[in-house]
Amino acid sequence: MKPSVHEVTPDQQARAVLVSLVTQSLKREENYDPDYSLAELIRLAETAGVEVLGTLSQNKEYADSKWFIGKGKAQELKDELEALGANTAIFDQELSGAQVRNLEQFLDVKIIDRTQLILDIFAGRAKTREGIIQVELAQLSYLLPRLSGQGKNLSRLGGGIGTRGPGETKLETDRRHIRDRISELKRQLQEVVRHRVLHRERRKKTGVFQVALVGYTNAGKSTLLRQLTQADVYVENQLFATLDPTSRALKLPGGMEIVLTDTVGFIQNLPHDLVAAFRATLEEANEADFILHVVDSSTEMMEVQMHVVDEVLEELGAHGKERLTLFNKTDLLPPKQREMLTTEGEFLRISAYSEQDLGRILDALERHLMGDSRTFRIPAEKGDVISLVYRVGEVLENEVDGGDMLFKVRVNNKEYDKLGYLLAAYDSAQLIHGENEGETSEYV
Repeated sequence: MKPSVHEVTPDQQARAVLVSLVTQSLKREENYDPDYSLAELIRLAETAGVEVLGTLSQNKEYADSKWFIGKGKAQELKDELEALGANTAIFDQELSGAQVRNLEQFLDVKIIDRTQLILDIFAGRAKTREGIIQVELAQLSYLLPRLSGQGKNLSRLGGGIGTRGPGETKLETDRRHIRDRISELKRQLQEVVRHRVLHRERRKKTGVFQVALVGYTNAGKSTLLRQLTQADVYVENQLFATLDPTSRALKLPGGMEIVLTDTVGFIQNLPHDLVAAFRATLEEANEADFILHVVDSSTEMMEVQMHVVDEVLEELGAHGKERLTLFNKTDLLPPKQREMLTTEGEFLRISAYSEQDLGRILDALERHLMGDSRTFRIPAEKGDVISLVYRVGEVLENEVDGGDMLFKVRVNNKEYDKLGYLLAAYDSAQLIHGENEGETSEYV
């Protein structure tokens, strides 16, 4: 078969027209902004390496079951694609297999929807075994019901946008083979999740306090992690620059060491298959003792992005966790606009590149994590128990009292309960009582 003039070859950049259909149901959604959604689609396309040649929008009561957009609009899109020399059409909403097939046959270009575009970006970002498994699982789950709708894409393994990762090797396999592969990936992912749970439990047993960085994609989480911990992490001004969670040790001014974890960024209309596949990764937020919600204060859609993060945290069961909101990128705002930044609960206005602001974050974390001072009596020969006290709290004073050591330690209530549980687990100690400063928590 003679290849189409619009076929995307491996060494050819995708040149696309972006299409948005605004239906009545979308207009009724509280936080939906068609202009912002289309602007975000442009950024997604650019992140995926697509050259955006133009955009096309349509207002319609509901989507056309055959063409998604109306037949007349489809003809208008075809004319624009030919005039611009585009080889790809990217839709801001999710398409059915039949719609993909019909549009591809009529337009003679590659058809990509928002979900497939995000999956393609994730395929390029995944580096760890867990991330690669999760992306492939999400891609195959997306492709399975659409195999009959792939049309020429099934015979055109030309590469390019929308066919990275398993796309190049799995599109021509039958449904049974894909189902088998999905089952195998789920089994592998369960094993990875089991190891992740073991690591979490190990961190809990050591008494290390865990803090998760969460936020909308490109809010500056990875930059903040790098600036606070000098971590060698990938930082770039693009969507989903970070896919795999990264944990680094962070020492607070008082000497207490905590674990700071960067998580995958959230986005509006994150594909359901992707949320399901990445649940194990996102649950880093759910397992954390404290959450730093990083917000891009320089975007006009700041409130919408904050709402999206709240929704995802609620879905994960982490909405009620103690958190501190960080309004990042305030260096890009005029002073008056900066002072207007506010939200419920505690917050800081910061720039990730300001040493002074980084110090304020560390001080705020220490205030949250460290509470009242307590006094502990521990046998001097129990070095493992003494080491645990230093890890969990901030030792203010210590002295020898006969064969015991007395430690005055600043520790919050949650960590105090954890410390009591951990100390009781040692054969060397049994918790008798524990009070605030002025009384003694004795272990015999």
